[in-house]
This record gives sequence, structure tokens and C-alpha cells, in this order.
Amino acid sequence: MISKRRLIVTLTLLLASGFLLTSLASYYASLNSLRVRIDDNELPLTSDTIYSEIQRDLLQPLFISSLMASDTFLREWVTEGEQHADKVVRYLNEIKQRYGTVTSFFVSDHTYHYYYADGILKTVSADEPRDVWYFRVRDMQQDYEINVDPDMANHDSMTIFINYRVKDYQDQFIGATGVGLTVSAVKNLIENYQQNYQRTIFFVDPQGVLTLAGKEFPTSITSLADIEGLSAHRDQLLNEQQNTLVYQRNGETFHLNTRYISEFGWYLMVEQSEEPMLRQIRLTLLINVAICFTVTFIVIILTQMTINRYQKRLEEMALTDKLTRIANRQAIDLHLQQLFKEQQRHQVPFSVILFDLDNFKQINDTHGHIAGDAVLQNIANIVTTELRDCDVVGRWGGEEFLVLLKHCQLDDALKRAESIRLAIQSYAIGFEEQTLYTTASFGVVEYRDQDDHNTLLKRADQALYIAKQNGKNRCEVIAQL
Repeated sequence: MISKRRLIVTLTLLLASGFLLTSLASYYASLNSLRVRIDDNELPLTSDTIYSEIQRDLLQPLFISSLMASDTFLREWVTEGEQHADKVVRYLNEIKQRYGTVTSFFVSDHTYHYYYADGILKTVSADEPRDVWYFRVRDMQQDYEINVDPDMANHDSMTIFINYRVKDYQDQFIGATGVGLTVSAVKNLIENYQQNYQRTIFFVDPQGVLTLAGKEFPTSITSLADIEGLSAHRDQLLNEQQNTLVYQRNGETFHLNTRYISEFGWYLMVEQSEEPMLRQIRLTLLINVAICFTVTFIVIILTQMTINRYQKRLEEMALTDKLTRIANRQAIDLHLQQLFKEQQRHQVPFSVILFDLDNFKQINDTHGHIAGDAVLQNIANIVTTELRDCDVVGRWGGEEFLVLLKHCQLDDALKRAESIRLAIQSYAIGFEEQTLYTTASFGVVEYRDQDDHNTLLKRADQALYIAKQNGKNRCEVIAQL
């Protein structure tokens, strides 16, 4: 009787302890999964959607501006001496009324008159800071630009302008035309997303000054420096095209995703607290503990096996680049640290190759991001086949790759880099019945005495910069700083 009771107590304690440990492991795995989901999926998806909405809203005014720039009436009116200004004023007013724009305008390169729907607003001048945009448009190569400026004709309200170059029949620049849209549409989009997805969305300029936010954003906050938890990371956030950040504020964990909107010259900031989702995870933990006394030992083992598999998958995800299936930056950093240790113990020489795909943005812009992903995957395969078993290649950034060459001095590393360069240059990448080609620029350095992690990579980055400056699709070396 005593033995049976002791067995029951022992089994009860074992079952309870096992399920408690399993539940705790599940809690932390879910917490980690929650953070990965926020950082890798939810916040970037919100950012991408807002960016897509902005681009969609800009398509129609861009089309209108293109029509205005090629309108025979406008061009002939200018070339005939800009007589009867009321004609172009009526024309601009009709554009504004027909398409519902905030403003429509034309600036003549002959008279510098700024015409809009109500007449002549002013005469632009190169010495006037508010007129810098016109002289920038006059000198640029592309047909149009999109920028955000105060609109003098609408009480300096922030307006999205489509500035389009106008040329005469001899292809000579004669002025700039276009339309303006209010930023209120973007503001409404911000508020809708904040309400529907419990995220804080705002824009800042390259100096970190708040430019646009929803109605509920605190009025006391005017820049990143005023936001607790973000002020210390201001330079990091404003020096990269995209970024993710996890930080604390008032004891609460927040996640931030940033994206540079080149059309505006602003940074889109999407912030989310993990506390609402974390409460659900904690509740789940309590339920798991409560039911642990009613489930069987088999369920415990199956649950533990599932958690183990899941944790193994998380570890693999943490060290492998999801797209290219090679080492990610965290993994390549660990390999580099190991090389430093081996060099210090056994004086093992090693070299580093940092290379960057040339004109990769053009591939994305021309063929789409799926094509860009295919290029990155193929480049990873090409480099892997060119390396020895003891070498390591990893994705260092968007289209940047870092190669670690153990037992390799500078001359051999340069040969290896040249071999990879030629392989990339000659490789035909098939994508949707198309054949894509690309090239890469290489920076090659060897470990030198007194080198540390930062100085070694700095030399590699400088060598890569020199390769880019010298025409791309080449290898450059730097022996010492």
C-alpha cells in the first residue's frame, strides 16, 4: 500500500514537473516566435502595405503630370511667347477641377513665372530657398520627381508634388509642370492601420524630425530624440534604408521596423508593443499548467519532442539566411571570431573577401523583387561551388556577401576572388523565360598583426568601395589601413 502510494506520488510529481517544464519551454519558445513574427512578418508587412498604398495613390497624379508635360497647347503657348496668361491659367484650373488635385502648376524657364490655377503666384529665383526644387528639376536627367514641400498657394500646407520636365519640339527644356496632392490621404492611412492593428505609425525626416503622424500621436514629441528608447538609436535608424529594433519603454518591450521612402525622403516608422500578445501567451501557460494533471505520459513525451524539433528549427533559422540557405550575418560573425581565436593560438593566416552585386537595384526595378531573389540564390550557389570545404560564405547584407578563407594569404585570396568574379560574370541566370546577367565588385584583405574584427572588415569595405569607384566588376585589395 505504501509502495503504491509512493509510486502514485512519484508519478504525479514526475508528470507535474515534466508538464511544468514543458509548459515553460513552450512559453519561451512562443515568446521567441512572437518576436520573430513581429520583426520578420507583421511590421514589415505593414510597412510594405503603406508603401504600396502611397505608390498607388501617386500613379494617377504621375499620369496627369505626364500628360501635361506632353500637351501641345502648353508647349506651343510657351514657345509662342507666353502671350495671354489667362489661357494657361484656365488650362491649369481645368486640370485641377477635372482630376481633383490640390494644385496644378507650370513654371516657365523663359520668364521664371510660376503659373497656377488662380494666376501667377510668383517669379522663381535661384536665391530663394523655396524655389530650389525648380532648379533641381531643370538640371536633373530623369523626366520627373516626387517630393513633399509646403504649398505657398494653399497656406503652406504639406503637399506631395509631381514635378515633370517640359520640353519643346526640339527637345529643349522650357519649364516644369505638374500637380500636387495633400498628405491627408497618407495620414488617414496611418490612422486606419493604427486602429486596426494596434501599431504606432509615423514618419521622420533624415534629421530625425517628426514630419507626419496620426491624430493620437503625442504633440510633445517632435523628433526621435523625444521618444524614450529610440533616442539612443537615432543615428542607427537614420543611416540605413531598412532596420528593425527591439527596445524597452516604461518596462514594456517594443518592436520597431523602419523603411526609407525615397519618393518623400522620409523614414516610415512602424512600432508595436508585444504586451497585448504576451498576455495571451501567459494565459496559455496557466492553462497548460492546469491541465497537466489530466493528460498522459505519452502526451508529455510527444509535446517534448515537438518542442525539441521546434527549437532545433529556430536554431537553424537563427544561423541560416532564409533566402540563400547560406550562413547569415550572425553565423558568419561567429565563424570570424573563431578564425581570430585560431590565429592567436596557432598563427593561422586567413583572408576575407567582401563583395557586392553591381546594379542590383536595377534588377529589382526592372524585373521585380522575385527576380532579385532568384539572382541572390544563384549567386550563393555559384560562390559555394567556387570555395573549399574549409571556407565559409555568408550573406552580409542585402546584396553583400562575406567570404572567410582559412589558411589563405592575400595573393591566393585575390585569385579566389577573381575566380568567383568571373564565375558570376559569365553565369546566365534563368528567370521566367528570361536570362539575367550580373557582375560583382570585390574587396580583398588578409589578416594583419594588430587587426581586430572592426579594422579587418573596415579594410575590406574600403577595398570594396575602391572597386566600385574604379568601375565595378573588379577586385581590389588593401594590405594595411
